[in-house]
This record gives sequence, C-alpha cells and structure tokens, in this order.
Amino acid sequence: MASGMTKTQLTRSLAEKLGTNNKTAATFLETLADTAIKETKKNGVFVVPGLGRLVKAHRKARMGRNPQTGEPIQIKAKTVVKFRVAKAAKDSIAPKGK
Repeated sequence: MASGMTKTQLTRSLAEKLGTNNKTAATFLETLADTAIKETKKNGVFVVPGLGRLVKAHRKARMGRNPQTGEPIQIKAKTVVKFRVAKAAKDSIAPKGK
C-alpha cells in the first residue's frame, strides 16, 4: 500500500507554495483542523471548499454478529463523522470513463 504525505511534508509543501516559513504553515494546518472539529461538533457540518465536507451523522442501533463466536449482539446507536468528497475533487482525481 502506498503511503501518503506526512504532516511534515504537507507543512513544507504549503510553506513553499505560500512563500512562508514552516512554523506558519504548521500553525495554519492546526488551526484548520481545530476549526473543523469545533464547527462539526457545533453545527454538524464543516465545508472545505473544493475538497469536501465533514458531516456529523447518527447511526441507529442494530443487530450485529460477534465474528469470533458468531452469536448475535446488539450494537448501540452512536454519532459518527463522515467525510463527503466534493464533486469537483472527485472528478479531477478519478474522472468517469466514457
């Protein structure tokens, strides 16, 4: 499996493109992450234009199965976070074939 960009590599790339230092770029990334978490918690959605949106969703309680024993178990309802990729990003990364 191919590995992605590390936080350090992302920080350096961002600093290079913006013509700033690594510390400023790292602060920007941390601020973006903190803002995304707080807004998703508060409003249920956080949009990164051109990339996608973080969405808070509710999962209903359901019956599951213990993979070791095979016996049915009750899975409780819970809140989860999903990331929905923007159409523009999806089309540029994996364009539909004709």
